[in-house]
Amino acid sequence: MNKPIKAPKVILTVGNSMMGDDGAGPLLADLMEKHPIEGWVVINGGSAPENVSYQVRELNPECVVIVDAADIGLLPGEIRVIDPDYIAEMFIMSTHNMPLNFLIDQLKDDIPDITFLGIQPDLVGFYYPMTDAVKQAVDKVYEGIKSWRVDYFPPLEVCDEDDIELS
Repeated sequence: MNKPIKAPKVILTVGNSMMGDDGAGPLLADLMEKHPIEGWVVINGGSAPENVSYQVRELNPECVVIVDAADIGLLPGEIRVIDPDYIAEMFIMSTHNMPLNFLIDQLKDDIPDITFLGIQPDLVGFYYPMTDAVKQAVDKVYEGIKSWRVDYFPPLEVCDEDDIELS
């Protein structure tokens, strides 16, 4: 009797390692390739993750975690789970070809469990080095993946314009 093949969990990293803290995703991909985590497959999407979406689909994963540097107004290196529905509304800074909400919407057709982890960058620009805060955040994400629960990292608190009182 054949043992059923369990669908893997996928980490899809996003970013450009030549742009300082925007290289958080590729740094995580390198770390996971050197030190694989059982049950997880990593795909480095670089600055055009839409170009590898077919690879994600071919794996038929049970879940996908997308990791990218995201300017979310926090201290450098802070990590948050960001609701994909808020990405377009928040105008999250992106150095990528296509807004990530388009990619996420495309993947949702086949993969119902998608989580977006954003790491707050400090310096993003060509040939800047990655800051220690973001390197430490990548290490935290790696450790969090080992015992993955979507609530391992706090969600980004998004206020509704209707909730803001103007004086």
